[in-house]
Amino acid sequence: MSAAGETRNKEVASFRSRLFSAIMVIVATLTALGFYLAQRKVTADAEQNLQQIFQTKLSSMHKLEELRHAALADRCNELAKNPRIHAAIEDNAIDLLYPSAKDELRDLMEGAEPPPEQAARWLHARFYRFLDGTGGVIEPSNPYGVGTLDPETEAQLTLNKLPDTQQIGYVQTTSGGIHEIIAVPIFSTDTGDLISALVIGFKPLELEDKDTGMKSGIWTNGQLHVPALPISAQASLNNKIANALANSDSEQNYFRVDVGGAPGLLFYKRLNPDSLFPPAYEVCVYPLASWAAQLHRLRWQIGGAGALLLLGGFVASHLVALRLSAPVRKLALDSEENRAERERAEVALASTAQELERSTRYSADASHQLKSPMTILRIGLESLLEREGFKPEIYEELSILLHQTRRLTGVIDDLLLLSRMDAGHLQIASTPVNLSQLVDEWLDDLGALPDSPDVKIEKEFPPGLFVAGEKRYTSLIVQNLLENARKYNRPGGRIQVSARGNGAAVVLTIGNTGRTIPTGENIFERFHHSSTPSAASGHGIGLNLARELTRLHGGDLRLVRSENDWTEFEVRFSAADGVNAVA
Repeated sequence: MSAAGETRNKEVASFRSRLFSAIMVIVATLTALGFYLAQRKVTADAEQNLQQIFQTKLSSMHKLEELRHAALADRCNELAKNPRIHAAIEDNAIDLLYPSAKDELRDLMEGAEPPPEQAARWLHARFYRFLDGTGGVIEPSNPYGVGTLDPETEAQLTLNKLPDTQQIGYVQTTSGGIHEIIAVPIFSTDTGDLISALVIGFKPLELEDKDTGMKSGIWTNGQLHVPALPISAQASLNNKIANALANSDSEQNYFRVDVGGAPGLLFYKRLNPDSLFPPAYEVCVYPLASWAAQLHRLRWQIGGAGALLLLGGFVASHLVALRLSAPVRKLALDSEENRAERERAEVALASTAQELERSTRYSADASHQLKSPMTILRIGLESLLEREGFKPEIYEELSILLHQTRRLTGVIDDLLLLSRMDAGHLQIASTPVNLSQLVDEWLDDLGALPDSPDVKIEKEFPPGLFVAGEKRYTSLIVQNLLENARKYNRPGGRIQVSARGNGAAVVLTIGNTGRTIPTGENIFERFHHSSTPSAASGHGIGLNLARELTRLHGGDLRLVRSENDWTEFEVRFSAADGVNAVA
């Protein structure tokens, strides 16, 4: 082999290596970006599902507690109105108070055998006491039948004053247990004055969801009571709850915790706001072990898919590099004596370039991968604009960025719609659509658009002209044409809109003054840019999108004429069966 041939082979090999490296860099970058976005989406979706499940469980438990409290409140209010109890208090026959109440409250107290139903056990009292006019406990002569209490627990029932409304509280026993108490005011039947209060103790509602493992309990007087949790776990959570309450003014919140080395969510909510008893909080612990394991599996699955994709990209890049380097090798081996052969190779290279261009355009249509990042960017910019303390020029820059972000979001939405149509996934749910109403609505909105020139609008169409199609896509067709008529108009110009029925079709015509379209310019080509660009140039897919949607509806969009300061488009829709005749 000659030295020149060896040099050409080295150049071709060097070109193939550089091309392979460039393609691999692109494939690796896109794979890494897709892996990152997929990870974020999986995590966000999992977080959202977790929040929904957690809130659903909390809502169910709160409804159950509300029903129980309502039942207890009604029952206690009825007992506080008992005539025999009122007579003993108002006649100062305190020695008869508890004996009289014992007969009246017998069915409220727990019996020797607990009720078979859990809900019934929660509605039965463990003890009851009466308070005197100063809020102190009236001691029963015989605690048997009214519920025995140790002195320390009974002392917690004392109040600084009698409550004038029903109060809820929680007291701790010396054995570490806890009672839920309801204090019901007793008013004189003669004067209406507050004369005493009935304090009734119940077993707190403690729930454990076997499906999710969520456990509930009470936090009061600096102590956490969740019997379903180990004592060591309760001690650890107790300090975290105390710190959360000390650093927050909110009466309910939730945060992440570790329960016995396993992740979980802890929710707390004030149970007795505005109560004379010490503040008490409902505490729910929701384990996240299964959720974390599921998220871990999903991440591994995404990682495996990313590795396979990268391996496939490696093989594809090698094949593409070999394929694309073949025409270059052919060109490198050609000589001046074989010009015809070289021209054929150049034609093959041009064909390959067209294939690459179509592939690039297809990749651009797949820009739906940018939708989520653009949404996050837009939300972030809107959040920054709502903050205070920036310089005016910063707000101006943020507004410009937000405007461009929204514009790019619109482009992405249009590209997604085009890709769905190209793939044949877009189906039209054809219904009668009031075209006259759509046109009127968009004409009203034209003046509200930014940088809208002062133009005169002329319209001529019947009020009830119906076409067959899907309203949102029919509206998008009208919107694109009217916005183009406004955007490419001139100050002091006019827009003319007319529509008429034509047998089985409805013809909509939209004309405007302004810059004319040169003859032979393919304005319906995707990503088309005018040969005479102006400040009003768009992204080049609006007319293509409008025409494709029109054809999907069984109609067509065409440029009627563009000359002498006048441009006119015609849209042909299918008329709605029987609707226009009735109208």
